[in-house]
Amino acid sequence: MSGLAIPQGALQSYVDKWLAVQPAQRVALVFVDPAKYPGHIALAALEQELLSAAYGIREPHVALGKLNWWAEELSGAAASGGRHPLTQVLFDDGRAEAIPAECWLAPVLAAMAQLEEGTAADFPAQLAAAERLHGALAALETAWWYGPGAVPERAARVAVLSHLLHALRRLEDDAERDRLPVPMARLARFGLARTALRQHGAARDEAVKAQLADLQSSWREAARLPGPLSVFRALESREGERLLRRARGAGNPLAVLQQGGQGGFGTTFAAWRAARRWRGAGAAG
Repeated sequence: MSGLAIPQGALQSYVDKWLAVQPAQRVALVFVDPAKYPGHIALAALEQELLSAAYGIREPHVALGKLNWWAEELSGAAASGGRHPLTQVLFDDGRAEAIPAECWLAPVLAAMAQLEEGTAADFPAQLAAAERLHGALAALETAWWYGPGAVPERAARVAVLSHLLHALRRLEDDAERDRLPVPMARLARFGLARTALRQHGAARDEAVKAQLADLQSSWREAARLPGPLSVFRALESREGERLLRRARGAGNPLAVLQQGGQGGFGTTFAAWRAARRWRGAGAAG
């Protein structure tokens, strides 16, 4: 994969799925060597597996079955070493034992709890609803990269905002789902019915831009919160903010969101800088 020493074999397909959702992370792998840090890659791929189950499976009972499997897997992995390729890589690493068992289970339990949630009433409610799952993932990630004593507050907020931006990009595809990526109060303010979310129009543009404005404001606030970011989370945040700014200034903001990031030297420099901060923090591993 682009000449990088990404873990092969059974792990490869899970890494590919993660990179398909976050292609900019290919750049980060130059600075987080997969041969040296396979657990870091496996944890990112595990996060993507849980998110795919929580949001990508349309039938709640099917998603619940998959998440139940993961709950059993992560509950027993410390003793058994795991059955899944990702779990095996993670629990072959000594840092897995330093992380409390409840920290491993928290994202799965949060994913189960939110399976049948509907559309949030307003933006603060949307943040709070997403915080349960994405905050738990950020806490696990921060403990893995920096040790169990590290503060996950900033990582949790960035994870929530990145998720909400990604959800907004899928507005047209998810217009018929119970949980919409735009809060009910915003839909009411701009007089938007579900059918209008699938079509480009002035009201939809204004609603998307209003959502982007709240996300941008929250991203600025997140920068002042305590706690470190993993290299992957820092790069995801940087790319998300850049895309958000481009979309806010566009005539068709959703089209810009759907195009995704542009990459380039700035992405490489951001990954290098994030890796430098990680190593400078005296991170575990």
